[in-house]
Amino acid sequence: MSDAVVNSDLGALQRLMSQRFSCRAYRPDSVPEDVIRSILEVAGKTPSWCNVQPWRLVIASRETTDAFRAALTDYATRHPEIESDLPFPREYRGIYAERRRTSGYALYDALGIDRRDKARREAQSFENFRMFGAPHVAIVTMPADLGPYAAVDCGGFVTAFLLAAQALGVATTPQAALARHAAFVRTYFGIDDGLAMVCGVSFGYANLEHPANLFRTTRAPLDEVMRFA
Repeated sequence: MSDAVVNSDLGALQRLMSQRFSCRAYRPDSVPEDVIRSILEVAGKTPSWCNVQPWRLVIASRETTDAFRAALTDYATRHPEIESDLPFPREYRGIYAERRRTSGYALYDALGIDRRDKARREAQSFENFRMFGAPHVAIVTMPADLGPYAAVDCGGFVTAFLLAAQALGVATTPQAALARHAAFVRTYFGIDDGLAMVCGVSFGYANLEHPANLFRTTRAPLDEVMRFA
């Protein structure tokens, strides 16, 4: 492979990785089915342990997503406890807590929410269950008996989904928040009890004028997250 091709491919990947962001406000327009299929065909090439390809998806239409967002918001209001299929973090400490806090504060600042305004912060948190107005959501599940490495494989699939969507001009929001209520979600969509919910991915076309989409998170320097041995 020529250096020109390598540099072109690397440049394209760097551009997609740099330009993609977690969208927090969407336009109502549906994504055409052929575009959704193109995203899934690319993501389906994700490598997996023993090629088991553990990801199983439900892709909701705009009408289905609208009904689901209303039902989930109502349920989450009445059931604040975590009911996830996969363990949620027990707590965030040190640099992980700092990164999480910094990201949250950047969002609040963009929206003009005072950090002491608990009511507005909670209201913004509930936008997760509304899927930020996205016209579609993908529910990502896996066979529960395949264990944590299948969840790792599904994480690779989700990343490929996000990048393929970005390449096609489709905005995305990977959401562990939806998995807080995994049993409800699985029941709502008629998902088999043998499947565990990993996350949701809300997607559609971004409302780039909304202030929630005007900030970007940062990434740790390379030397902070790796070392040569």
